[in-house]
Amino acid sequence: MVYPVQTQSPFVIEPDRVASPSLPLAGVEHPPATAEREKVSDTVRSLLDDQLLDQLVARMRSEGTRLTGPGGFLTEMLKAVLERGLAAELTDHLGYDKHDPAGNGSGNSRNGSTSKTLLTEVGPVPLDVPRDRAGTFTPQLVPKGERRLGGLSDIIISLYAGGMTVRDICHHLHRVYGSDLSPDTISTVTDAVLEEVKAWQTRPLDECYPVIFVDALMVKVRDGNAVRNKAAHLVVGVDTDGVKHVLGIWLQNSEGAKFWMQVFAELRNRGVRRVLIACCDGLEALPEAIETIWPYTIVQTCVVHLIRNSLKYASYTDRKKLATALRPLYTAVNADAAESALLELADSPLGRKYKAAIAVWERAWERFTPFLEFPPDLRKVIYTTNTIESLNFQLRKIIKNRGHFPTDDAVVKLLWLAICDIEDKRARAREADRGKPAGERTAPARLIEGSITTGWRSALAALDEFCQTRNLDPIH
Repeated sequence: MVYPVQTQSPFVIEPDRVASPSLPLAGVEHPPATAEREKVSDTVRSLLDDQLLDQLVARMRSEGTRLTGPGGFLTEMLKAVLERGLAAELTDHLGYDKHDPAGNGSGNSRNGSTSKTLLTEVGPVPLDVPRDRAGTFTPQLVPKGERRLGGLSDIIISLYAGGMTVRDICHHLHRVYGSDLSPDTISTVTDAVLEEVKAWQTRPLDECYPVIFVDALMVKVRDGNAVRNKAAHLVVGVDTDGVKHVLGIWLQNSEGAKFWMQVFAELRNRGVRRVLIACCDGLEALPEAIETIWPYTIVQTCVVHLIRNSLKYASYTDRKKLATALRPLYTAVNADAAESALLELADSPLGRKYKAAIAVWERAWERFTPFLEFPPDLRKVIYTTNTIESLNFQLRKIIKNRGHFPTDDAVVKLLWLAICDIEDKRARAREADRGKPAGERTAPARLIEGSITTGWRSALAALDEFCQTRNLDPIH
């Protein structure tokens, strides 16, 4: 995988899927098409015939020559090619070949070379970069000040996105490629994506997201001489086509309604004027924060969270019974039927035994009942925040290897790269499965970005009907 810095990069477009340009895939670059690969292969074959290649391989094996690393075959080959290319560039710059009398009196000439070591994917390559006497030669093949060939930077960012720490990357590059890079250099390479992250964080958004999911995960960040827990706030929105998008990542000392209001205000400033349903985990004062920014939004407490919070009060032997007894509440046809089911459960021996479990539903009743106004197709979309929790689960797997982050920007940078990395890996797996029978496909679906909400057409029809009953403008 490679990650060139860019401001826009489209997602991999799959047949019958809606691709999203909102989250640039950090320079995801897929292998060239078959025709292009064949063209490159033909070019190489025209320069190196099979007999020559066989001789080279035989000599490498007989002399025990390494393929990569210091003194390796590919390292020396790359050195020869780059130095020949640099010499050709200088010839073009001067306008005459080496030792050509035409250069006499031209006002500029060759002036030896400067040694430098170029770090590459096959190991460090010592180069002799030619100079001109006037100092006007600017090489393009290996620019001045460049110490790394492009592919090495791509490898560094890919390893970083996969969860490796800066020092782990240093050790890995030294062990595999013989490259000696300092942790500061690694950080500088990964910081190259910060501008792209900022562009993504401030990009314009759609005017309407019928459904949004909000949640936060905790990370450790250095603050002066101490390491503190901070909350990384994430928002996932479902657009009018049913496509999911990560709308942004924000960091704050703790998860609280006051900061969430700042997040929602920023989303509004970026163009989000309408949100019909906001699904959250029941954080205190969060509904009020949402309604302050979008007054007509229905705030839906996650039903799965309510069930979990209820079951934690029950003994292990009674949890299955209590889960079964709670089912009539969230499958009720309307709020009245759900209230009757709750009263019946509260009067039962199980309800009297676990009054705290009943109280969980009573406290959240106002934010739970809106769920019951909708038909089953829409309930499937909004009954749980698993959409964003599955994302957070994958992100926790990436950040668990780190003791802490040096700055807030480092957190956002890694989370953004991790999302890109996860989606890219899944896209490659689906590409590998393409053409196989359905029963033999094992590739996972998209995690979040660009995925289609199941049953969205029916859910959208229900939302349009809901807008009509509330005298709201239709979604489209």
